[in-house]
Amino acid sequence: LQNLGARRVCLMTDKNLSKLPPVNAVLNSLAKYGINFQMYDNVRVEPTDQSFLDAIQFAKKGEFDAYVAVGGGSVMDTCKAANLYAASPSSEFLDYVNAPIGKGKPVTVPLNPLIAVPTTSGTGSETTGVAIFDFKELKVKTGIASRAIKPTLGIIDPLHTLSMPERIVANSGFDVLCHALESYTALPYNERSPCPSNPISRPAYQGSNPVSDVWALHALRIVAKCLKRAIRNPEDREARANMHLASAFAGIGFGNAGVHLCHGMSYPISGLVKTYKPKDYNVDHSLVPHGLSVVLTSPAVFAFTAQIHPERHLEAAEILGADIRTARIKDAGLILADTLRKFLFDLNVDDGLAAIGYSKADIPALVKGTLPQERVTKLSPRPQTEEDLSALFEASMKLY
Repeated sequence: LQNLGARRVCLMTDKNLSKLPPVNAVLNSLAKYGINFQMYDNVRVEPTDQSFLDAIQFAKKGEFDAYVAVGGGSVMDTCKAANLYAASPSSEFLDYVNAPIGKGKPVTVPLNPLIAVPTTSGTGSETTGVAIFDFKELKVKTGIASRAIKPTLGIIDPLHTLSMPERIVANSGFDVLCHALESYTALPYNERSPCPSNPISRPAYQGSNPVSDVWALHALRIVAKCLKRAIRNPEDREARANMHLASAFAGIGFGNAGVHLCHGMSYPISGLVKTYKPKDYNVDHSLVPHGLSVVLTSPAVFAFTAQIHPERHLEAAEILGADIRTARIKDAGLILADTLRKFLFDLNVDDGLAAIGYSKADIPALVKGTLPQERVTKLSPRPQTEEDLSALFEASMKLY
C-alpha cells in the first residue's frame, strides 16, 4: 500500500475474523508502515443485496483510494462491490448486476487498487472478477461479473488457513472441487454463441479452453491428494497450504472458463434456505455454506453432463481415485458420480438436499431460482430443460 501511495485505505473483514490472527497480521503491518485506514467489519457471511449496499455506503463515505479484503469469498466479494460502486457513484445498484436480474452493464470506470487476502481455501475470489450475493426479494443468488473488479493483488498466505474449523475447511474445499470439475467440463470456448462484436461485451466466463484446463486439472489433482488430509488434521500444514494454492489455481481456471450447473443450481439452494445452520459457522442466520450447496448436486449433474465429452468426465474420475482400466466410455457419468458420492460419504457430508431441509415439494421453487442463472447454466456442455432441472434436484435429495 505504501508503494501504491495509498492515503486512505478501507480494510474489510467480518466480525469473526476481526478477532483472529489473519486480521491481526494485517493491522500490525498497516500500523508498522503508518498507513491511514478505516476498518469495516460488518461483512455478512453469504452476503445479501442489503449487506452489499451497507458496505458500498461505507466506501462512498470514506472516499478511499485503496482497499484490503481479509476473509473468505463473502469478504472479498463485498469489497469488490464496494470498490466498484464507490468508483461509479451515479450508478444504480442493478446497473452492474448480471442480466436478467440486473442490467449487466459493462464496467467502464477506473477502480481503485484492491488487495485480497483469502483466509479460506475455497472461492478463489482473490483471482476472479465475480462478486456473488443473495438477492433477497427473489430469494436467489446472483452477482456482478466483470474483469474490471478483479483484485489488483492476491496474497496467498498458508498460515491464514490455520484458523479455519474442520467443516469450513471441508465446505470451502468442495467449492474448489466443483470449480475445477465444472470449468474442465464446461462448454468449450469455440462452441459458445453469440460472439459479441465488441470485446467489452464479452462475458467474464469464456467456456473451457486450453488455458483454463491446465489450472482446473492441476487444482483437481491437489484436491484429490490434500483435501481429506486438510480436513482431518488441522496440524497438516502441507495439506492446508496446498489447498490454499488449489483454491487460487481453480479460481484462475473458472474465472476464465466459468462454472455451470452445480453453481447455477446452488444459488437457489442457498437463497431458499429455511432453518439449516451448519456446524462450525458462527452466524446468527440460517445458511447453506456455498461449497456445500454446490457439491450436493454434483453426482447428479456430472451423470447428466457426461454424454458430452465423456472422456473428460472419466479423466476427472480417475484423478479422484476411480479405477478406470476396464471402464466403458459410455459409463463415464456414472463412474464420476459414484466417485463423488464415495468422496462425500468419507467426509461425513449431509445426505443430500433432504438433509439440509428440502423436500420434493420445494423442487418447483428451486427450478424457478435456477432459470435466471443463465450466466452459468448456458455454460453446461449439455443444454437442460426445466424437466431436466427438476430431475437433477430430485436425484440430489438423497446421495447415499
